[in-house]
Amino acid sequence: MLGPLSNTIQGVVNLTWPMIIISSIILVSLRITYIFKNKEKVAIYKELLMLSFIIYIICLFQVVTFQDEVSWATNNFIPLKEIFRYDIGSRLFFKNVLGNMVMFMPFGFFVSYYLKNDRPTATVILTIIASISIEVVQMMIGRVFDVDDIILNVVGGLLGYYVYHILNTIGNKLPRILKNEIFLDAVSILILIGLLALL
Repeated sequence: MLGPLSNTIQGVVNLTWPMIIISSIILVSLRITYIFKNKEKVAIYKELLMLSFIIYIICLFQVVTFQDEVSWATNNFIPLKEIFRYDIGSRLFFKNVLGNMVMFMPFGFFVSYYLKNDRPTATVILTIIASISIEVVQMMIGRVFDVDDIILNVVGGLLGYYVYHILNTIGNKLPRILKNEIFLDAVSILILIGLLALL
């Protein structure tokens, strides 16, 4: 069921890994230098979250600008026209409908995490700005503008907002020891090691 989505994610990783490695090394070395120079206190889990956000933006850039597929589609300015064109459960449904939502869930999550939003308004506005920017640039580089992509991206951003708030609510109810910075740093490092092992 999630095969097409997994293949898309794997394709993005295959295309972006050199850029991710180089960018990560440069950013991490710059950040470590800054921390030592300014004698800042470090929370590893916060640093890894920031690095994850930057890597996500790099991957997002790759997805929206460098797909090598030939598209015969035309610009779509009619809301919901393209969404209802796909059969639910088809490969194109997973790639174009669910894919657009999943692609923007991290955006909604990170925006909500950094802004500590109590309401989704800022997340929705920032998702709309990012999504319209992407669609306009795609049109400028010879791809197509699709208003349905904007709708799906906003839905994805909202889902990311709700994921953040669910996790935040659960986190607030955890015992103090599980909210300790050392514990969070250790969990973050284990997750990172797990992800690197999978890749």
